[in-house]
Formats: sequence, C-alpha cells, structure tokens
Amino acid sequence: MTTTKRTAVNPWAWSVEMGYNQGELVSGHTRTLYCSGQTAMSADGRPEHAGDMAAQLALSLDNLEAVLGEAGMSLANLVRLNVYTTDVDRLFESYGVLAARLGAAGVAPSTTMLGVSRLAIPDLLVELEGTAVA
Repeated sequence: MTTTKRTAVNPWAWSVEMGYNQGELVSGHTRTLYCSGQTAMSADGRPEHAGDMAAQLALSLDNLEAVLGEAGMSLANLVRLNVYTTDVDRLFESYGVLAARLGAAGVAPSTTMLGVSRLAIPDLLVELEGTAVA
C-alpha cells in the first residue's frame, strides 16, 4: 500500500499565518476525490440559515465532510479548497469557523476565495468546493 505524502509549498510565510498553503505537492496517493460545491443545504435539499454567514459556512463544511466521509475520507485529506461567496467581507468576519475546522483536521489546503454576484439559490451566501486525496 502506497503512503500519501503531502509537502507544503510556501515561498512566503504570510499565507501559512492565515491558515493555508500556497501549494501542496502530493505524491504516492491512490485516490482523488473532486467534490461538487457544497452549500448550506439540508439533507432534503432545502437552503438553511438565510442571512447567517457563520451558520451557512458551518453547514457547508458539514456537507463537505459528509461527501468526504462517503468516500472514506475526511477534512484531513483535503488538498484544495475553493470558496465562493456573495459577500467577502461578511465571510472574513466568520472566517474563524472555517479556520478552526481546518486547523482541527490538521490541514491548510491551498485555497482560493472568490466573490461572486450570486450562487445557484439566492439565499445562499457561501459555497465550498474541495479536492481530496488518499
């Protein structure tokens, strides 16, 4: 069985201080999971927590973890995270929710955050799209 090796690639220290790596070199992996964007949707497909960025971010993370779990993975396997939000400033106010969960998992995946005019459902404020390896 091949062991996955992850090597952080950081030509500058500032991103590490913010909780993410500029890149992650992954070798020896045998499985890669590309996750669709996860939002604050209930198990029956209804948007939750209208107007509450922190609660939507937490539920989006829960949903991302559920997808990872179905593949036998966890947040610890995340190597890439794209964050889409309709309000970057409000997301930064709640960024601790994301940083704490990633920190607890011991990961700092390479991350891109984009401000968008809207998501698929108007009440949604944030969407998380991940790539994981095992």
